[in-house]
Amino acid sequence: MSKGTAPVYKTRTQMVADILREKILSGEIVAGEPLRQDAIAKEFNVSRIPVREALLQLEAQGLVLFEAHKGATATELSTAKIHELFELRALVECHVLENAIDNMTEEDFVTTEKILHAFEETVESGDRVETWSDLNYALHEALYKPAGLPQAMEIIQSLNIKADRYIRMQLLFTTGIDKADQEHKEILELCRKRDKAAASALLRKHILEAGQAIHDLLTEQQKKFA
Repeated sequence: MSKGTAPVYKTRTQMVADILREKILSGEIVAGEPLRQDAIAKEFNVSRIPVREALLQLEAQGLVLFEAHKGATATELSTAKIHELFELRALVECHVLENAIDNMTEEDFVTTEKILHAFEETVESGDRVETWSDLNYALHEALYKPAGLPQAMEIIQSLNIKADRYIRMQLLFTTGIDKADQEHKEILELCRKRDKAAASALLRKHILEAGQAIHDLLTEQQKKFA
């Protein structure tokens, strides 16, 4: 959340979700801390309905966990897991992209370009970060689909689900979204040229540098609250 000019929220739900998200990602709300709906509603001077809706949004983003008889709590953001997740992503996704390039058709390129444009438009419009993250995955998925490797795609989907909250963190709190956008364009262009080695190398760099940026950011934020 930017400092200075106060943000204008479209709904109470958005306000609650955005503020709680920043508190969780910054470490102000620590892992395992209960998120009491009554207390949050009182803090923000809203009813429980937008609080409940906000917590469900954050659950979808991997930042909140609902447990029976316990309610909502903040999930753990672990620097130890980041490198392993992103190294595995790079390993599998580069392999699949290399297999996909020879099979790519003009239709595949057009589909990927449409998703890329939607990603850019969504960022420019200021829509919520979950939309950015969903389109980011859709773009990668469109690049990999021509490989015809369904089991590898299942692994990629699983890894991306686990990495999703970290990716959202990157898009929210770093300049990674501009860098990701430019690298997506460059990867697509290399795919058009059928340059498998260069496309794979850039994809690996794209994934690993994102992981490192998230690791560094989370480490720095957690130091502030140590």
